[in-house]
Amino acid sequence: MSELLKSLAVAAEVLGTDWSDAAAEYVAKELKAYPLPEVQIALKACTKELRGKRLTLAEILDRIPSGHPGAEESWATIAKAMSDESRSIIWSDEMREAYGVARGCSDDDVAARMAFKETYQRLVSEARSAGRQPNWMVSQGTDKADRERVILEGVRVGRLLPDYAKRLLPHADDPQLLELLAKLTPRLLS
Repeated sequence: MSELLKSLAVAAEVLGTDWSDAAAEYVAKELKAYPLPEVQIALKACTKELRGKRLTLAEILDRIPSGHPGAEESWATIAKAMSDESRSIIWSDEMREAYGVARGCSDDDVAARMAFKETYQRLVSEARSAGRQPNWMVSQGTDKADRERVILEGVRVGRLLPDYAKRLLPHADDPQLLELLAKLTPRLLS
């Protein structure tokens, strides 16, 4: 049994989900596009977070660190910048496009949130069906300190590559900053 199938079987058993062999193989096939350690992180998160729910492919995908974040997490990120242009955010193409729809009704917070979520979920579904990983980029706010903090956090969590981050940071040639970038992203630099 492959390591991925074994990890799926354990998570399913912990959550009380019965999968046929065919279902487990289908889920494993869909998850092969992601690094095994990230799938295992997602499965561990599922076993801790899904109370009274069944383990599903969607629940696993929502928790893969390099995967598309869920609609609520994405909205929380977008909502910060929607009302405050000083804030910088890291967003995916899907988040940016859904933001454009939500921005059209930004005078009504509830309608904006609903429009964002509906559009974002459709776009993520299409991306997952096509096997597309998120394409992360920075939307730079006017606050330079916040921008630097957001960019470094993006590198730390693996959403931004160090070379991209260096181009956006004001002190990209600072040896201390370069050392910090190297420390935050050892697996990306290797």
